[in-house]
Amino acid sequence: MTSVFGEDGKNIPCTVIEAGPCVITQVKTKEVDGYEAIQIAFDDKKEKHTSRPMMGHFQKANTTPKRKLVEFRDWGADGNLGDVLTVDIFNEDRWVDITGITKGKGFQGVVKRHGFGGVGGQTHGQHNRQRHPGSMGASSYPSRVFPGKRLAGRTGGDRVKILNLRILKVIPESNLLLVKGSIPGAKGSYLIIEK
Repeated sequence: MTSVFGEDGKNIPCTVIEAGPCVITQVKTKEVDGYEAIQIAFDDKKEKHTSRPMMGHFQKANTTPKRKLVEFRDWGADGNLGDVLTVDIFNEDRWVDITGITKGKGFQGVVKRHGFGGVGGQTHGQHNRQRHPGSMGASSYPSRVFPGKRLAGRTGGDRVKILNLRILKVIPESNLLLVKGSIPGAKGSYLIIEK
């Protein structure tokens, strides 16, 4: 993340995203695949780390092996196999939805994971239950913990979609987008940007 100054002089927090070049590696049609979609690939990878079937898949599109493949249904513009998409498909002052995988935070308790308030106060005779979840449910019936009970466990690493982020600036020579606000994921992680 960084920040830029707007025309009114306000400091706007933003995130810099490398959005391309992406290659169209497959065009799915209703006749062959049963639905219409387009497959886009991003980020080069070594041939020795690519399987032979995937090498053939990339050779059909006349491109080098890629790390990330994503499929988009209802693609507005016509796309041909092997076409290269750059950041030029985005315009400034438009709105986008961004999907990413959030940062993993490991095994966490209920206070951090679900926002529990803790049990009681720090006095009145209780000594070791401040950040514990409290009651699990009735003991006699049903004699079990219901599925979906919010308990301690692995936090983060979830797929999250942030809606309506404004594009502040497009830098076509470097394939960069400046998007207002923060986005899910760590530095260097992959994102899906949709108009």
